Amino acid sequence: MKSVKSMLYRKITSYLEDYFKSDTDKILILEGARQIGKSFSIREVGTRLFPNYVEINFVEDDEGEQLFKNIHKKEDFYLTLSMIAGDRLSRRDDTLVFLDEIQHYPQYLTMLKFLREDGRFRYIASGSLLGITLQDTTSIPVGSIIRKEMFQLDFEEFLIANNFGTEAIAMLRQSYENRQSLTEEHHNHVLNLFHRYLLVGGLPDAVNSYLDTHNIVRVREVQNAIRSLYGDDASKYEREHNKKLLIRRIYDMIPSQMENKKKRVVAQEIQGKKGDRFTQYQEEFEYLISSGISLAVHAIANPHFPLSESLQKNLLKLYLNDVGLLTALLYHNNIRPVLDDIRSINLGSVYESVVAQELRAHGHKLFYYDNRKQGEVDFLIDDYTAMSVHPIEVKSGKDYTVHSALNNLLKNPDYHILAGTVVSNEREFHQEGKVTYMPVYYVMFMEADLSSKDESAYF
Repeated sequence: MKSVKSMLYRKITSYLEDYFKSDTDKILILEGARQIGKSFSIREVGTRLFPNYVEINFVEDDEGEQLFKNIHKKEDFYLTLSMIAGDRLSRRDDTLVFLDEIQHYPQYLTMLKFLREDGRFRYIASGSLLGITLQDTTSIPVGSIIRKEMFQLDFEEFLIANNFGTEAIAMLRQSYENRQSLTEEHHNHVLNLFHRYLLVGGLPDAVNSYLDTHNIVRVREVQNAIRSLYGDDASKYEREHNKKLLIRRIYDMIPSQMENKKKRVVAQEIQGKKGDRFTQYQEEFEYLISSGISLAVHAIANPHFPLSESLQKNLLKLYLNDVGLLTALLYHNNIRPVLDDIRSINLGSVYESVVAQELRAHGHKLFYYDNRKQGEVDFLIDDYTAMSVHPIEVKSGKDYTVHSALNNLLKNPDYHILAGTVVSNEREFHQEGKVTYMPVYYVMFMEADLSSKDESAYF
């Protein structure tokens, strides 16, 4: 059994605790990108709540004895499990079996149905690329699983890691809900931590490196290693599927694409071939999105609630899943562009990335407004309370009140949009007409309505 290190506070912990204490017999699959803390979180809660805890990592098994590789029947699984777990297998109420990297042996996704019906032990699984794996699974375990997506540390979790008290966060939340500005001193303190989050990001190993050393070189070493791991995973996926894809090429292009005015992926630039179309790279985009290493923001030309009914499938922006990976690529070990707010450097793509990251982590599906006549607005989200579309414009400079595309969108009577938001470095929380201006760090409280969250998708 793997040891549990001192840990960062993660919101997923309470979700896992509630799941284990509930009377559901459905098996939870925790999914998300690699290196975001899925296994660590399950291990910490599992070892604390269950006297008997057994962990099987299918990637490690494949690289080792391959005991579980060719198993397709639950009886054979039980036999093999007992060979490695011994006396750690008891009853359902005191034994947890954790199947890590379940996508690596896809037959276990089908087997979950039978393990659930048998009810011998409690099970939980984790994995990445599950969206693609489930598409290729001939027998999806209908009614037997709960899928929950996990992300790296969001800004609120980063604040807590930096000894920012939960009571202080509760007061910030109250200020957000009451649309109140912080004092100059408090604003500067929170904004300073927000800028540090832009450098460090939310990948747990990078955050721990920052907390241990406060050395940007050490943090960048962690981030570069993870980015290389993502690239290696893409290459491995291509080899296993006997395809010569361009996943890594597109992934490496994302930072430069974000520096362009439109910021969206241009198919003709992937291989430098005129006439190339978005549909030619469908599998590459599917991998980047399903693996969790990229965030997709789809274009909407005529926004109506709900937004998913209006998206344009052939236009999208891709963001790296972690803002720290982006600043590592853009600025390397130089922290001044972010911490000192140098006027000559445009931080627009960095601010957009962190807002996309926060919105996605808080349950929002991401879209943007793209209209040739009216202009472009950074993000559109569904407001399920008002049953309306809510546009968000992200500003990193002093011209935060200049947003003609947002104004045009709000004035259009066909869309019935009630309000929009502009986030920036400015301290004051105020409203002008339909537009609310607020500090960018308040995006950490922009939760999707609970009824709209994909907290679990039942199959």
